[in-house]
Order: sequence, then structure tokens, then C-alpha cells
Amino acid sequence: MARLVDLSHPMVDGMPVYPGDDPTRLVQTSSAAEDGYASFRLETGMHAGTHIDAPLHFIPGGAPVSAFPVEAFAGKGCLLDVRGQSVIEYKPEYEAVVTAGDIVLLRTDHSLNYGTAAYYQDHPIVGETLAEFLIAAGIKMLGMDLPSPDLPPFAIHKLLLGANVLLLENLTNLSALTGCIRFEVIAFPIRIAAEGCPVRVVARI
Repeated sequence: MARLVDLSHPMVDGMPVYPGDDPTRLVQTSSAAEDGYASFRLETGMHAGTHIDAPLHFIPGGAPVSAFPVEAFAGKGCLLDVRGQSVIEYKPEYEAVVTAGDIVLLRTDHSLNYGTAAYYQDHPIVGETLAEFLIAAGIKMLGMDLPSPDLPPFAIHKLLLGANVLLLENLTNLSALTGCIRFEVIAFPIRIAAEGCPVRVVARI
């Protein structure tokens, strides 16, 4: 039987958000004990916690999350161990492991800093050579245990999203995939007409 590995941070009240973004609020509005039923209200930006970026995020007239078919959010996974690199660039050995239609995950272990100021202020970035290689290889999604693949003015965001490569940011627990030759990534967002969306990302081994 396949094993499922959760690659997502939990969504909780007051969780870490990208500097300048509105805070996330998860507020209980009724309780089963006092009201006969429990309910909560969620107030969040689309880039809180583990989330997906669609082209509309940076590309004028780009597609929102809801424009993509469900097939875009699941597929064969490919893990690249890029620990120790401040700028993650292309390496020739990636040619043998990255194939068309892959969902490529970058393991940096920067997720160990999640919840600290260092997580957003000092993180690795994706280099242009790697981004161009992934586009040429025909991948459909790039995930990372980082808050962003780049820094302002977000050239890598624009390069990848402009090629319809979806982005998964703020992943965690990628170490659990080390040594896995074959696995599937599942990252279904709600069908929302927005530039991004929180998502629960799971690897099926």
C-alpha cells in the first residue's frame, strides 16, 4: 500500500506570513458547547503557509488557479537535493532525472527556519540557469521549502509563471523523500479565481 507524506505547514491563527502581507486570522465564531454547532472564519491572503502561485500572480492577464485543469496539480515527483547552495543553479546531472511533466521539488532544508525572521530574510534563491533548464525540460510545477524562489523584482517568478510553470512555496518535510526514486505529488487547491491559494501538498510513495 502506498504511503502518504505530508509536505505542508499547518494553517493556524497568527501563522507566519510574507513580510508586508496581511496577518492570517482563524477565528472561532461559534462552539458546539454554547451554540449547538461549531464554526470558524478564515481571513487570509492567498500566500500564507504552503500555497500555490498561478501566472496571474505576476503576469498581466495571466491565468488564475481556477483556469488550470485538475491534471496540472498532480503528477510524477522529482526531488533535487540542493542543500548548501545560496543560489540554486543548473547542474548537468539534472538532465538524467528531470523529465517533461514532472513536479520538481527543491530540498534546501530552509524549512527548519520556518517561524523565524531568518526564514523570510535570508533564504536561498533559484538561479536563472536552473529556471531556464526546468522550462526547457517541460516541467509543470516547481516546489520548494522556501518562501520564494527569488527576491524583488522577482525575475524568477516572472520567468517560470510566464511559462505556465506553477509554483509551490513553503513546503516542509522534504527530507522524508530522500532516497525515493519514484513518488507522486498531489497539490489540489480549491477552484478559486485568484492568483494563488493555500494548498495541502502530499507525496505518495
